[in-house]
Amino acid sequence: MLTPADDYPLHQTPEPMAYAGSDRNFYDRFFFNGYSADGSVFFALALGVYPQLNIMDASFSLSYEGRQYNLRCSKEMLGDRLALSIGPLSIEIVKPMQETRITIGDYKVADNQGGLTGELIATARHQPIEEPRFTRRQGTRLMMDLTRATQNIDWHGTLDLRGHKIDITGCRGTRDRSWGIRQVGAADPQAPVPPAPQQFYWLWTPCNFDEAAFFCHTNDDGAGEAWNRKAVFDDFATGRRVALSRIDFTTDYHDGTRRVSALTLEGEGLRASFTPLARLFYMQGLGYIHPEWNHGTHHGALRVGFDEIELAAAEAALKRGQMENLHVQTLSAVNLEVDGASHQGQGVIEQLFIGPHAPSGFQDLVDRIMT
Repeated sequence: MLTPADDYPLHQTPEPMAYAGSDRNFYDRFFFNGYSADGSVFFALALGVYPQLNIMDASFSLSYEGRQYNLRCSKEMLGDRLALSIGPLSIEIVKPMQETRITIGDYKVADNQGGLTGELIATARHQPIEEPRFTRRQGTRLMMDLTRATQNIDWHGTLDLRGHKIDITGCRGTRDRSWGIRQVGAADPQAPVPPAPQQFYWLWTPCNFDEAAFFCHTNDDGAGEAWNRKAVFDDFATGRRVALSRIDFTTDYHDGTRRVSALTLEGEGLRASFTPLARLFYMQGLGYIHPEWNHGTHHGALRVGFDEIELAAAEAALKRGQMENLHVQTLSAVNLEVDGASHQGQGVIEQLFIGPHAPSGFQDLVDRIMT
């Protein structure tokens, strides 16, 4: 199957670009978020390509004035991995790793909701950071094998929410690109052998400052040992990039919950202190662990959906077992001290905590989630 992508000198195998190995779970994804300095505006976009499933999907979510608005789109890809447009949502790579345009055009949905449109430009603030390769097995089965690159960005453009203009020029945020193998689409009907409890502990903390950037993430096992962790500091004034060989996490949680109330990262003369703001951004708006719009789910030739989350009620819904609200990002005020200098800015704490994590006191799948 030949597609327009075959005209680019990017082939890695003798196969046409429409094919990507033999694993049904291969994916290729864009992610962006953005936020105003005061936290009044928070938005994010994800677009995923699933060559073996022949599906492409995307979502754009805006958190604003007490509600989160979620535009969701899915299409049958028909082998064309370069057609980064799904219904009203499209991504244009203006300059690779430097500038990306996102367009949200007009659309209709069955219940006449919607009304979120706009055009946004993301511009890189520094060179991308390649994270260590994520490879994870359960028994003999490969569950995850992927590469990620993360990069902080500046935004300019405008969103229109039902006739109300929202200027996002001056907002900052983060983008990432990831590709490889991850569980997508329909669930595998045969569980790994031997059975094992679900466990995933994930913290992702990109930060923006006027003259610097800081990035750190960790994936821990149930005992609290990191199986994938990295920390990088970029000093824009000097052009210096420092990859820390060691970084330690001190995480506090709101009483009786798995929600982070404070976070401190320390290592090699660097200390970053996070103070989360009150508002949470629910990643289910972008399809993450959503029961209907999970990544790679087939919705026919083309489907566009729109829904809203009432932020004040979302945590209560989690307590009642609405587990798609578990995965969140939290905008935070960040104080960064490094080599005697101090930086104040904003950062995101992305958290997804499933199953046990001994240092946090998490013992099973859902303790401190549901009461």
